[in-house]
Amino acid sequence: MVTIVGNVKPEDDYTHPLGPEENFNESVYFNFFDREHQMGGFLRIGNRANEGYAEMTVIVYLPDGSALFNYKRPQISNNDAWDAGGMKVEVITPGEKLRTTYAGSVVNLKDPIEMREPSVAFKENPHSKIKLDLVHEGVGPIYGHVADEKSGNDFARAHYEQHMRVTGTLQVDDGEVLEITGHGLRDHSWGPRYWQSIADYRWITGNFGDDLGMVISVVGDRVGGVFHKGPDTILKITDVSIDTEYEGNTNYHKALTARVKLENGDEHVVEGSVKGFIPLRNRRAGQFTHIGEGMTEYVLDGDRVGYGLSEYLDQVE
Repeated sequence: MVTIVGNVKPEDDYTHPLGPEENFNESVYFNFFDREHQMGGFLRIGNRANEGYAEMTVIVYLPDGSALFNYKRPQISNNDAWDAGGMKVEVITPGEKLRTTYAGSVVNLKDPIEMREPSVAFKENPHSKIKLDLVHEGVGPIYGHVADEKSGNDFARAHYEQHMRVTGTLQVDDGEVLEITGHGLRDHSWGPRYWQSIADYRWITGNFGDDLGMVISVVGDRVGGVFHKGPDTILKITDVSIDTEYEGNTNYHKALTARVKLENGDEHVVEGSVKGFIPLRNRRAGQFTHIGEGMTEYVLDGDRVGYGLSEYLDQVE
């Protein structure tokens, strides 16, 4: 039986009734990292049925620094399932085990930084077909919240996360089928969402094995996140300081050092080195949101090595 920290229920793994808000969004996100193959990525699909489409993103970071990428807005008319644009999410055991698949096209980005100009990147780079099939099994508690509808939160009114063990396969075109074994994090949220509703955040996720994972979260001046230690223990982060190194005069992060304090008094230092980076963006009503996605290798307290994703969001003038 999975341990749950917060007021989430296992059956929340399924979709929820479509809310009345124009910008109602129900999204699921799964990242995965295979340390043996030095590759990883994530899949995300967010249903915006009241706006008539889903947001679908798939990224696979390859060992040579290149990436396979696609983003689509396939048409949908309901919030009954996550199944659009070639991506599908299946709940096998609520709260414990899920399956994600993507079968479709991707652009091959030798230099993923080219995605700063998406139309050019998609036009000037080769394309492939991939089949990605992953099973995600919980190795830590579910932790999160379902806030009151009157909370006024326009980003993640209901939201929870869980560290996962990941197994599956990746095939590019008609090439060899690559076996994937590793870890990752899943994230599920629903309610109204505008990417422009918060000024900035730093979301740093990582796994060091079945027994240890982390999420470090800084949203504006609000500090959050957790460490999971073992299958049942969640320790909240009470204080965080993050130092970030960027590429030149850009907002593309390439390294970070996070110093965290936990509710039980433990302190940790996390040093991160970005192994693969892709800049994404979201535009709405003239506002431009930068979302930097970095596949990151971490060293915890100078000793233990882990992998995950560091995501930096900023509103750009």
